[in-house]
Amino acid sequence: MKFLKEFKEFAVKGNMMDMAIGIIIGAAFNKVIDVMVKKVFMPPLSLMTDGLEFQDKRYILREAVYNADGDSEIKEVAIEYGMLFETFLDFLIVGMTVFIVVKAMNRLKDKAQDPKNEIVKTPKDIELLSQLTELMEEQNALLKDKR
Repeated sequence: MKFLKEFKEFAVKGNMMDMAIGIIIGAAFNKVIDVMVKKVFMPPLSLMTDGLEFQDKRYILREAVYNADGDSEIKEVAIEYGMLFETFLDFLIVGMTVFIVVKAMNRLKDKAQDPKNEIVKTPKDIELLSQLTELMEEQNALLKDKR
């Protein structure tokens, strides 16, 4: 019973929901990036390289052997480095996109945490901490003057 109670607390606190939302958004984001790489970035790269399809690039270690009927007796063995290139490009795009989003979010967070900034509303806890800091600095200045 204690285990079920702990699980219920875990689920209700939002940890599980936050994780589920993150996974769902991450999966959707992955699909967007996949389409962006394959349908937006790769065609111009392929055009610049005279119609070269990166996903088809490979280094053949052993050619396939076919019998008289055209059926494969021995399968081709190849290192498909084109897919690696596409995946690496995908990684770079995801990394750059995440970097830009995090940088923008940090900029907004910094503005929100600056109590002197009138444009963005400062959270109440940051505002109170700022007021406490100012009061402590005033009090310390008064104590120094008395000495």
